[in-house]
Amino acid sequence: MNTTRRKFINSIGMLAASSAFPISTFAFSKTSKLKVALVGTGIRGTTFWGKRLVDEYGKILEFVGLSDINSSRLKYAKNFIGADCPLFTDFEEMVKMTKPDLIIVTTKDSTHHQYIIKGLEMGCDVLTEKPLTTDETKCQAIIDAEKKSEKNLIVGFNYRWSPYATKIKELLANKTIGDLVSVDFHWYLNTYHGASYFRRWHGDMESSGSLWVHKSTHHFDLLNWWINSEPDQVFAYGDLEYYGKNGPQRGSNCRSCNHNDTCEFYWDITKDETSKKLYVDHEHEDGYIRDNCLFRENIDIYDKMSAQVKYADNTILNYSLTTYSPFEGWRVAFNGTKGRIEASQDIPYHSISTVDEAEKHALEMAQNNKEELNHESIIVHKLWEKHEIVKVPIEKSGHGGGDKRLHDKIFINPKTTDPYGRTAGVRDGAMSILIGIGARRSIESGKAINIGDLTDLTPKKVRS
Repeated sequence: MNTTRRKFINSIGMLAASSAFPISTFAFSKTSKLKVALVGTGIRGTTFWGKRLVDEYGKILEFVGLSDINSSRLKYAKNFIGADCPLFTDFEEMVKMTKPDLIIVTTKDSTHHQYIIKGLEMGCDVLTEKPLTTDETKCQAIIDAEKKSEKNLIVGFNYRWSPYATKIKELLANKTIGDLVSVDFHWYLNTYHGASYFRRWHGDMESSGSLWVHKSTHHFDLLNWWINSEPDQVFAYGDLEYYGKNGPQRGSNCRSCNHNDTCEFYWDITKDETSKKLYVDHEHEDGYIRDNCLFRENIDIYDKMSAQVKYADNTILNYSLTTYSPFEGWRVAFNGTKGRIEASQDIPYHSISTVDEAEKHALEMAQNNKEELNHESIIVHKLWEKHEIVKVPIEKSGHGGGDKRLHDKIFINPKTTDPYGRTAGVRDGAMSILIGIGARRSIESGKAINIGDLTDLTPKKVRS
């Protein structure tokens, strides 16, 4: 094993453990780059974990293989990413032939476990997109696989890395409002972004685990990190009352629908160049239709969700997710023994925005390095005092600037100690999805669910 690979393995292990100790530099040379293999060539795989890595870190890493069940999309992905590597429809064959240092998993949520476990068993470090997986059985299998292997798993939680989220973490860690007592967190998906989940495979519980897992894993990870404890118990409500069978009309998909003149959700995917080239042009191979009807009868996930979570340190969380709001944004409030913190982003009534709702998601997903000179406020209100307004510089692209900071930490600055502990390992990934999985089980049973009953992980009062 050469020096570069050894340092990479040491670094990735410490990252996965969310270590606060200094991490050895990768020290890549022009003749010894990090060998990366990617499985899953959808939008996140080809852009954030594909093209952006080639464009920004091409001097220190190289793709040695791309894998997908759709051979047609694989060819497109190779060209789009700019990778000079072989293509594989068989994942194990790719790993055997290319011997990557790192496997990146960006497949459908319900298949993450297959590639994570096989990658670890075949001697590779693995980085997976969120969510870690979709149910407690698969989650336990991943936990067991990492324990048995000598390799490590990182979960790509990017929201932690945005400057706005980091400032909240700093205020809470500094005990600005004393000891935390309760949290109210509400996320609003608009009728552009929210609706998109119900067009796709995400509308199928078996594929996505519902938005409790696919989407809320982002939010629950942020909350676990902010609260600095682990969830102990969850009780939830949820239902499907707007999309799916509740729609006034339906068709096979938007392109062939007879209701395009009357449906407010009509979307012509053929006019969306990115979606057409990535999905429509290759749907003949795997049958994946990207512009499915929002009101098809077989949608079985929830479109309204509310949960109460008790943490091991006795902090109480009230959470809700709305999937058809007129705007996209979120609000959070922290109540402590010495005061209260309120924070929010993209609430239209707080400021005048020149970006419409359809553009918001495009900006969030955009992978560029443009700095924006905007600010958003955090309200700190201590007991017996006037409130204080903390101004935080913000960015819109790349999940509020979190995407590029996550990449830089992994590939450029692993040596730098992160005082905020933003890198996430398998335990972080598990604890975020277990709230959502527990919420599903609570809705099904009508009872509160103990997180410790779902896997062999016992919730900790203080996150490690």
